Amino acid sequence: MMNITPVVKQLLIINIIFFIGAEFVGPAAFDLLAMYYPEHPKFQYWQIISHMFMHGGLMHLAFNMFALYSFGSTLEHFWGGKRFLFFYISCGLGSALLHTGVNYFVFDSAVQTLMANGIPRSEIIEALSQGKYGVIWAEYLTPSQLQGMIDAFRIPVVGASGAIYGLLVAFAFMYPNAELALLFIPIPIKAKYFVSAILLLDLFLGLKGDSIFGSGGTGVAHFAHIGGALIGFIMMWYWKKNQFDNHRWN
Repeated sequence: MMNITPVVKQLLIINIIFFIGAEFVGPAAFDLLAMYYPEHPKFQYWQIISHMFMHGGLMHLAFNMFALYSFGSTLEHFWGGKRFLFFYISCGLGSALLHTGVNYFVFDSAVQTLMANGIPRSEIIEALSQGKYGVIWAEYLTPSQLQGMIDAFRIPVVGASGAIYGLLVAFAFMYPNAELALLFIPIPIKAKYFVSAILLLDLFLGLKGDSIFGSGGTGVAHFAHIGGALIGFIMMWYWKKNQFDNHRWN
């Protein structure tokens, strides 16, 4: 088993510190560091970064940190620390971007319908910010549209999963035929098949409507996963095309 590499070790420590700190501080930590919808009163610009180090529970943290150690150490060993960290943060930012973009589509399409029926945007934002919504909204929106709008606005996103998915894509890109032994699957699976399968599953669940929304869905930000994976793929493709992956940054 490969020894843990320096940047991966530091990322593990930071994530664990954030988790323990959030457990002591309580909900106020999530209000400050989880990433809210940009029009939400609790949104702050640093949340674009800080949400990557917050987790919703011990199992969420454990799975992400195990994946970070398992795949991240291999990648950092060959890339070097600076390039690895740049890739990791970039995938996390791509994850946040796609997640927010999908949220915006869901939220704004519903808001535009309400505005077309005479309800001002400011009134909608104010009601949602207070944890309320207008009963009359249900006359203009389907139940799924109404719930989607509410959840897109109210529910923050946390976790390193988007950046982790970027690492998975990079690993499969570099070692497509590496066989991964998974606890819940009795036979080894080649990395290219495993990563492709979980991305297709995320896409299916996201399009099905079980993506960003905690109530009525899986509570998993599937489009955030896809965003991290997409940025990871684009960066790997670009580096390979330019033969940039043969050079370390440190």
